[in-house]
Amino acid sequence: MRVGAFVLAAQFPGQGQGEPLHRAVRTAEVAEEAGLDGVWLAEHHFVPYGVCPSAVTLAALLLGRTRRLRVGTAVSVLPNTHPVALGEQAALLHVTSGGRFTLGVGRGGPWVDLEVFGSGIEAYETGFAEDLDLLRRWLTEPRVAASGERHGFREVAVVPRPAEALDGDGTGPEVIVACTSPASVRLAAERGLPMLLGMHCGDEDKAAMVALWRRTALAAGHAPEAVRAAGHVSAGVCQLADRTADARETLLKSMPGWFKQGLDAHVTVDGRERAMRDPVAYTELLCALHPVGTPRLAADRLAATSERTGITRFALLTEGSGDLAATEENVRRIGAEVLPRLGGGPDL
Repeated sequence: MRVGAFVLAAQFPGQGQGEPLHRAVRTAEVAEEAGLDGVWLAEHHFVPYGVCPSAVTLAALLLGRTRRLRVGTAVSVLPNTHPVALGEQAALLHVTSGGRFTLGVGRGGPWVDLEVFGSGIEAYETGFAEDLDLLRRWLTEPRVAASGERHGFREVAVVPRPAEALDGDGTGPEVIVACTSPASVRLAAERGLPMLLGMHCGDEDKAAMVALWRRTALAAGHAPEAVRAAGHVSAGVCQLADRTADARETLLKSMPGWFKQGLDAHVTVDGRERAMRDPVAYTELLCALHPVGTPRLAADRLAATSERTGITRFALLTEGSGDLAATEENVRRIGAEVLPRLGGGPDL
């Protein structure tokens, strides 16, 4: 089982924008010390929900600060950038880190980002599949041209070519796809790409999505052994304490204010109605779904999720307290008190 930290660089009420970014960097440094498998970095624009606007840029810093840790984006918002530009950045990080980088991509939302970056609502509503396929070609082929509805250009050389740069292993960086609907599950499965499943989903929903992915991938002709070995990632929340009630109380004191401030700040590009979650109810839901409590409870919940869904990789939000020292302690306790119960340790 591979356990990593999910880093949103969340700006809690009363904090400046530098504090969550410093906390993000320290989370990665402590995660490596504690024996976690990696960190997963979120990307958001123009909102305090998360103040990291470029997950690949922060990934570059953290890859340079660490030696063993895997660093992934969860996710880079593909409609906000050109697939070739993102592909070049991913290739660079893959090569210079010795293969420690994972590129997670997602469709994002119908936010004002689409207006600011000039991609338009079509990039969100209909353009994701074309963008994803162009990105994958860039990461696997020596030369690429495009003649699609959104992208058209003459053939050019891929430099650096990630599929050849690391001892000629023939592979580029791992690519995963954030999936929130049956359509996105099928899109990922047809391409044989593993999924990142959100923290709002319980085990039953995630198991159903994994089952749909497997059926679709097999129908698309992917080898059964590759389908069985797909490294899907489950996002969640982890807060540890000696008593479960104390862990829940920590999150119920801090997260609702962050959710309200952060989620309220999202602006749709076309004025469409938004369904807003109740911040307290959502925090309570996350506490019920995920490893929030004692280290034993946390290990039992992770093991249960893995058994029910077949997922063995986890990206766990550890900054839910909003406090730097508490986040560092939380990460250290995962390494010292949860991983050993899962059969892991510093060499996960």
